[in-house]
Amino acid sequence: MQEENNQTMEATPGHDPLNLMQDASAAPVDETLQPAGSRRKTRTGLVVSNKMNKSIVVAVVRRVRHPLYKKYFNKTKRYMAHDEANECKVGDTVRIVETRPISAHKRWRLDEIVVRAK
Repeated sequence: MQEENNQTMEATPGHDPLNLMQDASAAPVDETLQPAGSRRKTRTGLVVSNKMNKSIVVAVVRRVRHPLYKKYFNKTKRYMAHDEANECKVGDTVRIVETRPISAHKRWRLDEIVVRAK
């Protein structure tokens, strides 16, 4: 009886009891997907300045709850973003994406113009 159990417990070629190896018939892994930690940050905000060449300043407003008084208030942060085509105007709502440092202050680039100013 011991010998029979040992023979069935032995690993046979092509047998993977824990499914550690992928089958050749399994669907291929999509290599275009990135791990969750490496996705780039995005922010949506309002263009408040476009006076520089190929640069814009975007004000991003977020609602924050006060830890003690539990009241909500707005916090605004300004980001300098790269606008390669100089297509943004003041008042546009835009989406910016985090990128490598482009200059001393620019770490964001324009992704798309969500709403054009009138």
